[in-house]
Amino acid sequence: MARTPKQTKQEPIEVILWKAADKLRKNIDAAEYKHVVLGLIFLKYISDSFEAHYNLLVEGEGEFAGADPDEYTAYNVFFVPEIARWSYLLNQAKQVTIGKIVDDAMEAIENENPQLKGVLPKVYARQNLDPTSLGELIDLIGNIALGDAKDRSADVLGHVFEYFLGEFALAEGKQGGQFYTPKSIVSLLVEMLEPYKGRVFDPCCGSGGMFVQSEKFVESHQGLVDDISIYGQESNQTTWRLAKMNLAIRGINSEHVKWNSEGSFLNDAHKDLKADYIIANPPFNVSDWSGEQLVGDARWSLGTPPAGNANFAWMQHFLYHMSPKGQAGVVLAKGALTSKTSGEGEIRKALVSEANVIDCIVNLPAKLFLNTQIPAALWFMRRDRVNSSQYQDRSNEILFIDARNLGHLINRRTKVLSDEDIKLITDTYHNWRNKGGEYEDVAGFCASVPLEKVAELDYVLTPGRYVGLADDEDEFDFKVRFTSLKAEFEAQLAEEAKLNQAIAENLAKVVV
Repeated sequence: MARTPKQTKQEPIEVILWKAADKLRKNIDAAEYKHVVLGLIFLKYISDSFEAHYNLLVEGEGEFAGADPDEYTAYNVFFVPEIARWSYLLNQAKQVTIGKIVDDAMEAIENENPQLKGVLPKVYARQNLDPTSLGELIDLIGNIALGDAKDRSADVLGHVFEYFLGEFALAEGKQGGQFYTPKSIVSLLVEMLEPYKGRVFDPCCGSGGMFVQSEKFVESHQGLVDDISIYGQESNQTTWRLAKMNLAIRGINSEHVKWNSEGSFLNDAHKDLKADYIIANPPFNVSDWSGEQLVGDARWSLGTPPAGNANFAWMQHFLYHMSPKGQAGVVLAKGALTSKTSGEGEIRKALVSEANVIDCIVNLPAKLFLNTQIPAALWFMRRDRVNSSQYQDRSNEILFIDARNLGHLINRRTKVLSDEDIKLITDTYHNWRNKGGEYEDVAGFCASVPLEKVAELDYVLTPGRYVGLADDEDEFDFKVRFTSLKAEFEAQLAEEAKLNQAIAENLAKVVV
């Protein structure tokens, strides 16, 4: 009987590309190499978009009849000079001067498109980047959008860009986590908040993942992407460049995503903004945030945050920028749920009682973040907790969710939340928050807690304090378990005693 050939599962294109591109890295650090690869993917994207639009203008049919082929701005397409088009670079890929050719291409694109000025990487002529490897990388990226995928080149390239961002963050480890929030956490924040319409703000935006996911959310729910506008700020210029490229490759307007070296506390780029949604992952427990220079700042309406920790400076910065019906979903180190040092406990109390904006706290599993092993939690704030046309009146309650047992390992050091995990947490919150939702406490997982009880526990916000033990854990009988363990231990001691006795007797026989 003939043996059936073994079917091999085809890996997704982004995985194949990553493995091939990573092989070409050789002696270049991932932190440096990511700009080489991501810059080329971006160049491929804008070149494909330009040439597709150029052909429509040249054909002059339908709405393009009589249009000037050089008119691109109105269609959100970057103009790409001939020396920067992908077809030209492919023809030059085997030249020993390909590094300078690509750098010149990046410079030419910036000169033609002021909104990209200072954004694109010009790192291709460096000595540690082998021209042969660079040529092979250009050939490789040239194969991203083939066959049926050609018509959706931007989608494919955007997906590859996003995947590569995550893989480079994993490769860089701790440093990579500075610019990249893991996708499952971003997805959870966005699904919880449901930013359908309005202004979305992230004052520590990294490579722009919160914005990309917000746009995806609107699109996946048949909404209008034009109904949301994004505002961001980033203090690391290199990371800001990644954000600008990440957004451009998705066709997202990033004119309000700003960079300055001082950062959001010292130089707030959006002083007058009142956002409908704030989604952010600020750096944990930052001690050098210049708090001593900001004593008396208007943002500290609930108390001056300590100069040695920025956690509650961030919380009040978010609160300051929330519109009258605004919502926020942010990540903070778990210690912020309990800390009482330097007035932090008083600020947390004011957020709960005086401002009454704390809507939900989610305790996250360990190992979700690439740059830290510090345990983290999600804080959800909402202004309209009393009289809302859309949501239930939860002004006297806080929802606590303990998700520490969710998630799965993708390697020894890193966990992710699955789609099912995200849906479980999200559905729990929406059933509690939304009108018509059917919510019930689940022992060991979630509890809707009156503010009076939170006050009794001195405004400690750790979910484990409120959700209790799971039902099966409630049935745990300590006395029975202790007796069982004691018996096992005594049996082991008896076995060891017998073994030691046998060894002693054998040694005695040998001596005799």
